[in-house]
Amino acid sequence: MPNTDLPIDDLRTYRPDIAEPADFDAFWAKTIAESRAAGGALKLVRADTPFTELEVLDFTFPGFGGEPIRAWITKPRGDEPRPTVLEYLGYNGGRGLAGERPHWAAAGFVHILMDTRGQGSEWGTGGDTPDPHGSGPAATGFMTRGITDPAEYFYRRVFTDAVRLVDAAKTLPFVDPNRIAVTGGSQGGGISLAVAGLSEGLVAVMPDVPFLSNFRRSIEVATTTPFIEIARYLGVHRDQERQVFDTLAYFDGVNFAKRATAPALFSVALMDEIVPPSGVFAAYNWYAGEDRELKVYPFNNHEGGTFYQWHAQAAWLGERLAR
Repeated sequence: MPNTDLPIDDLRTYRPDIAEPADFDAFWAKTIAESRAAGGALKLVRADTPFTELEVLDFTFPGFGGEPIRAWITKPRGDEPRPTVLEYLGYNGGRGLAGERPHWAAAGFVHILMDTRGQGSEWGTGGDTPDPHGSGPAATGFMTRGITDPAEYFYRRVFTDAVRLVDAAKTLPFVDPNRIAVTGGSQGGGISLAVAGLSEGLVAVMPDVPFLSNFRRSIEVATTTPFIEIARYLGVHRDQERQVFDTLAYFDGVNFAKRATAPALFSVALMDEIVPPSGVFAAYNWYAGEDRELKVYPFNNHEGGTFYQWHAQAAWLGERLAR
């Protein structure tokens, strides 16, 4: 399996010009303010699991438009405020069953895993959060739902849900609001990068093989879904190219990276057929924070470092928390 993109020396200096809407900041400020104003209740229910040393809670919080979003909280027993890791999921995965991801909690963190609205039926053990919004004509998948209007685009709702999870987490008695990190793999990495650009006060961001950056090149280079869902759509809607890319500019990870300052640990796989490495390097090279690192896996496809990367994240995050 060959490397799928530019040579590594070119990638290390790759900083493409990404279109940025003039009202990018206003668009997102209005979106998030409206969802905060919509209100909504938090709900915590203890989950039934065989764990004896960890607690698992079924958590519901208000996301986009105040709509209920599900999550699992896994944590050490007790209500002592602890450093917290918020995790966002890969494409079309769901939060699964209670207690499936215990490693952050076993390492002493509160771990909150957000369900992705409307997703959860392609891998894993399922999701529990509907997306009550419809869409105009779209290709198979989620990438083109509402793609002709940034106000209607699917990821406007998802990114807002993710920011609202930061808001909700800060109110929980067992969460230290000054020690919240965000992470995720693939789509989850792209979501975490958006949150880093839209939320203040994060202690760290850890995008793992992040998706949703450098859209035009990624759509042209990727050899499989999800990016090519957009290519398929444009192959039918030949007159909508400008409209589609105008929408995507509001959701490009590079534009969020330019606004993110929290310490960051990225990862990239050079044989990745799903997320072209140039998209990851574009976001990393534009990242505004001075404390940033990139773990490169030269011989891996989209699985990246898997648990090797988690070990790297845990050590790296521990160093930042100790400062």
